[in-house]
Amino acid sequence: MTDIITIALNKLDADPKNVRKTYSKEGVQELAANIRSDGYRLLQNLVVRKSEKKGHFLVVAGERRRQALTLLAEAGEIAKDFAVECKEREADKATEISLAENIMREEMHPVDQYEAFKVMADKGTPIADIAARFGATETVVRRRLALARVSPKLLDIYRNEEMSFEQLAAFTVSDDHARQEEVWESLPSWNCNAHAIRQALQNEAIKATDKRITLIGGLHVYEAAGGVVRRDLFDAGNEGYATDVVLVERLVAETLEAEAERVRAEGWKWVECSASLSDDIFRMKRAYAVAVTLSDEQQAELDSLDAEYDELAELIEAGAADEETEGRMLVINSRMRDLHNLTEAYSSDDLEKAGAIITIDYYGALRVERGLIRSDDEIEAVRLEANNASGGEATPKGAKPFVHSQALTQELTAQKTAVLRVELARNPDVALAAVVHALLLKVAYTYPGVQSALEISLTSERLETSIKLPEGSKALCAFNDLRENYGYVIPGDPADLWEWCMEQPHDQLLNLLAYAAAHSVNAVAKLYDDRRGGCAHAEELGQALKVDMNAWFEPTAEGYFGRISKAGIETAITESRGKDVAAGISGMKKGEAAAYAERQVSGTGWLPEPARFVSIGPTSVRDNLEEGHAGDVGEVNDAFYGDSVLEVAE
Repeated sequence: MTDIITIALNKLDADPKNVRKTYSKEGVQELAANIRSDGYRLLQNLVVRKSEKKGHFLVVAGERRRQALTLLAEAGEIAKDFAVECKEREADKATEISLAENIMREEMHPVDQYEAFKVMADKGTPIADIAARFGATETVVRRRLALARVSPKLLDIYRNEEMSFEQLAAFTVSDDHARQEEVWESLPSWNCNAHAIRQALQNEAIKATDKRITLIGGLHVYEAAGGVVRRDLFDAGNEGYATDVVLVERLVAETLEAEAERVRAEGWKWVECSASLSDDIFRMKRAYAVAVTLSDEQQAELDSLDAEYDELAELIEAGAADEETEGRMLVINSRMRDLHNLTEAYSSDDLEKAGAIITIDYYGALRVERGLIRSDDEIEAVRLEANNASGGEATPKGAKPFVHSQALTQELTAQKTAVLRVELARNPDVALAAVVHALLLKVAYTYPGVQSALEISLTSERLETSIKLPEGSKALCAFNDLRENYGYVIPGDPADLWEWCMEQPHDQLLNLLAYAAAHSVNAVAKLYDDRRGGCAHAEELGQALKVDMNAWFEPTAEGYFGRISKAGIETAITESRGKDVAAGISGMKKGEAAAYAERQVSGTGWLPEPARFVSIGPTSVRDNLEEGHAGDVGEVNDAFYGDSVLEVAE
C-alpha cells in the first residue's frame, strides 16, 4: 500500500516504533521556518500507518516534519486540521522503514550547498532568508558562500575527495584563483595543511634567518631559483626577506626529498618527510644501530678531513679565508657525515619493520630520525616472532599461571626496594654507575624507551629560546659539540647503556656525570619565576669553576647594543672607556651608536651586568650581598638581577 493520501494534521500522532526518539527544539524550529518560507509545503511526504485510535494515523517516518507543522499550527499560522500528504505503509514494516530513513541518508555535499545558496544569493536573497529556507544557520550559509572565492578547479578536486574541507576553506583567504592553484600544485603532500596554505596565500615574508632558508642554503639559492627578496635599508646585516613563500616551501621539499631518496636506499620499510615532528613520534618505539669499525682507509680519510676542517675554520676566524673556503667546508662536512654514518648499522630485521623521518632541526640543518617503529608494524613483528618461535604454529594454550594479588605484589616489591636501597648505599661504585645511567637516559637519547630503577629527575632549560642568535653563541655551540662527541662514546641503543656503564672506569663515569649534570644548570633570569635562590647558587658555581665570561661572550651591536636604549649605550661606554669616549652618543642614530659602542668596548673586558659573575668571599654570594645591603631585600634582589634585565628588552 503506497498510494498518497491526505490526512488532517490533528489526526497524526508519533509512532512508538519510530527508531528516532530525540529531536532538538532548535532543529524543529529551523525546519518550521524552512516550511514557512516554501509556502507551508513539504518537500517530502510523511510515511504513516493506521493507529488503533479510530481515524488517527501514526507517523512512521517524518516525525520532525510533523512536529514542525504542529509548531506552526500552535502559532496560528496554519489550521490545526491542516491537510498533510502522506504515504501509508503496513504496520509490520514500521521499524524497518524508520531505520532506513534515519540511517540511509547522506548530508548534502558542502559544494552542492554552496551552489544552492549562491543561486539564491545572486537573486538578492538575504542570508537570513537563505538560512531559513534550507534549515541552516546563518554562519553555515556565510561559510558556504565564502567558497565563491575558491578556484573552480579546486572545488572539483574537493568534489573528487582529493582534498579535505579544512584545506578547501583555507583557500578562501585569497581571491586569486591562479595563485590558489599554484599553491596547491607546489606544496608537497606532507606539508599541504590548512596552515601552510594560508601562510602561502597571505604571502608572509620569510626572514633570512628562518630555518627553512638555512636549510636550502641561504637567500642566494632562493634568488637563483627566481625568488624576490625584500631588503630593509635599516637592517645592519641587509639580510632581507623571501617574499615567495611557495617557492621557499618547494625548495625545502626538494631538499628533504633528495635526502629521503638517499635514506630510502638504506632499505627502510618506509621513509617520510615532515617540516616538523609530531608529538606522536615520542610514543613510537625504536630500533637502534650497532657500532661498526671503519676500515683503516676510511678512518684515515676521516682524520684527514677533520684536520682540514679545523684549519679552514681557523682561517675564517682570522679573516684570512678566500671565497672557496666555505664551499670546501660544506663538502668536507658532507663527506664526514657520510663516514660517520658508516660507523653504525642496523640489522636486516630492523630495516624490515622500521622507518625514518626526514625533517629540519632547530638550526635549519637536515635531521634524520631512523629506526622508528609504527604500532602496526610492531604488532606484526611480534606476531611473526611468536610464529617463528613456535615453528609457525599458534602457541598452545597452557594452564593458567599463578598470579599474586596486587596488594601482596606491592608489599613484596617494597621489601625488594628497601634491600636495593641499603645495598646501593653501601656500594658507591655501583651507585655512581646507576646515577650516570639514569641521567644519560634523560639527556643522551631522544626516545630512550628504557627506564632506570632510580627515580632521578633532570630538567634542562632550552637556552635556544632565550638567545636571539643561538648559532652565534660560542658556549652553546661548544656544548652542542660536546653532546656530539659523547654521542660517539656511549652506546647507540639505550638498552645497552646499563651494561656499558658497569664496565666503565671510575674517571670516565665521573666525566659522564659532569656532562649529564651540566644539562640541568639553569641561571636564566626570567620575569616570572621562583629561582632566585638557584640563580644565587649559579654565582657560587661560576666562582668555583673560575669562569671567564670574556672568553665566551662579547657584547656586539647585533647581540646587545642594538637592543638597549642610547642611554644604556652611553652608560656602557662610560663604564668601559670613560665619559669622553661616550660624549657623542646622544647625537647619533641608534644603529650608529650601537656600532660605535661595539668598536669602543671591544677588548676592554666590559660585560653587561646580567652576564657578570658576582665576586664572592669565603661565605655565600647572598651572605656577602646582604652584608652590604643589610635588611633591604629589594636591594639584594636588585644586585642579582639589576634593572638591565628589563632594559635590554626589545
